Amino acid sequence: MNSVKTLYLVDDDQDDRFFIRQAIRDAGAQVEIIEAEDGLELLGLIRQQENIEAALILLDMNMPKMNGLETISALRSDPRMATTPIVMISTSSSPSLIETAYQAGVDNFVTKPSSFEGFNHLGHQLTTSYLSQS
Repeated sequence: MNSVKTLYLVDDDQDDRFFIRQAIRDAGAQVEIIEAEDGLELLGLIRQQENIEAALILLDMNMPKMNGLETISALRSDPRMATTPIVMISTSSSPSLIETAYQAGVDNFVTKPSSFEGFNHLGHQLTTSYLSQS
């Protein structure tokens, strides 16, 4: 049985992907991280990799081509992704955006960190909540 879980990390900001990837690895998660720059790229990757069961999709809100809310809608309509945990990250902490994200089907909403310590905290949170070995 393969104990490595898969995380889809979707963010158009290369630096943010780097910091999140490092924070998750530093937290000790045994996880394969598959990166995409936007929702359309994510959906294409999921279609290509039919045998991968994602442990978590970490999804930025503001992206070109297909934003986070549009991506959530597409994911939740796909039977393979309907119950996959989705955590949305955004620089915005607008209550209306957060409410809309939960209505769209996210499992959690996190304001994007602005420091190394914040990214490390996020990495530990994600590892503990979604990526720990069971």
